[in-house]
Amino acid sequence: MSETYYEFGTAADRWDRAQMFFDAKEYLTAARILGGLVEEVPEQVAPRLLLARSYYHSARLGKAEEELRRILELDPVETYAHLMMGRTLERQGRNADAAPHLRMAEVLTGDFGSGGDRS
Repeated sequence: MSETYYEFGTAADRWDRAQMFFDAKEYLTAARILGGLVEEVPEQVAPRLLLARSYYHSARLGKAEEELRRILELDPVETYAHLMMGRTLERQGRNADAAPHLRMAEVLTGDFGSGGDRS
């Protein structure tokens, strides 16, 4: 795939551009930009999390799950990654796999009020 204008510039420029495309609901374009950023700074959680969100919103659930697993390897107490992992797995019909992640997100936020009822 050839590079386009939005894949050039500093990492900060590309991060801003990716956020702009994400906010505009151009998830595939955001993912394309973020993929390059993640390759450059694989240890940073924020670009990976936005990449996972871009994949989730563009229904690329396998890729979202893959990124979320990497995030949780880097930061096992990343609350939003657990919540997203749970939602991603639920969306794939894998409720039993989703449950521990959703419980962990509740524990990490102190949100015990739902009692596991997700209706």
